[in-house]
Amino acid sequence: MPTWKTKTAVACIGLFLSLASTASASAAEGEWIQLFNGKNLDGWKVKLKGYELNDNFGNTFRVEDGLLTVRYDAYDKFGGKFGHVFYDQPFENYVIRVEYRFVGEQAVEGPGWAFRNSGIMVHGQSPESMRKDQDFPVSIEVQLLGGNGTDERPTGNLCTPGTHVVMDGKLLKRHCTNSSSKTYHGDQWVTAEVEVRGNKSIKHFIEGELVLEYTQPQLDESDADAAKLIEQAGGNKMLSRGSISLQAESHPVDFRKIELRKLED
Repeated sequence: MPTWKTKTAVACIGLFLSLASTASASAAEGEWIQLFNGKNLDGWKVKLKGYELNDNFGNTFRVEDGLLTVRYDAYDKFGGKFGHVFYDQPFENYVIRVEYRFVGEQAVEGPGWAFRNSGIMVHGQSPESMRKDQDFPVSIEVQLLGGNGTDERPTGNLCTPGTHVVMDGKLLKRHCTNSSSKTYHGDQWVTAEVEVRGNKSIKHFIEGELVLEYTQPQLDESDADAAKLIEQAGGNKMLSRGSISLQAESHPVDFRKIELRKLED
C-alpha cells in the first residue's frame, strides 16, 4: 500500500504535469508580437476626421520617450478632429494587450464625454475605406476611461459605432455598455486586454480581471457606413476579422505597450 509520502509525491507530479500541459497549450497558440516598436510609427496609419489618410495634423499621434502618445499642443481647439491610428494589417483570432494612462488637460472645446476617454477598436473597417469626414471607423470599441478623482467611472466598456453584438442571448443595440471594472483615477498606468475569437466571442479584461463579454459582433444595417460594408461583403453582416486602432478623442493619452498574441482558429 502506498505511503502518504508516495501519495503526496504522485499528487505533486500530477499537478506539475497539468501545469506544464497548460503552459505548453498556451505557448502553442503564439508568442506575444510587439505592434509598437517604441521608436516611431512604422507599421501604423493615421486617420483624422476631415483629413486624408496619414495626414497627421498637429503631430497628434507621436512617439515621445518610448511611448505612443496623443497630444493637442498644436491645436487652438479640438474642432471635432476625432482620430485613430491603425495597425497596418487586420487580425481574426487574437489577444491584444495595451498599457495606457491619461495625462494633462483635455483639448479646448473637447466634448464633456471625451474627458479621459480613448479606446481600442477591433474588428474595424480599414482606414482606406473611411470617409474623409467620418468620426469613427465602423468597429467594436473597447472604451478606455479614466476617473475624475471623485465619481465612479468603469473602464473596458463596450461601444458600437456602426455595429451590434449579442449579450445574454439578445441582440444589443444600445451604443455603450459599462463593464464591471473599478475606476482608475489620476495618471496611473492600466493594463487592458481584449480576447477576440472571430465571430464567436469577445472578452474584455482590465488588470487581468474579466469585466465584460459578448458574442456575434456584426454590422448594423441601419448605419450608412456599415451598410456599404455589408454590400461589399455580399450581404454578410457578421464580423470575423478587421483592423485594430487606437483613439484620439481630445484628451492626451499615453500607450506604453501594444502587443498581440495570435490564437488558434
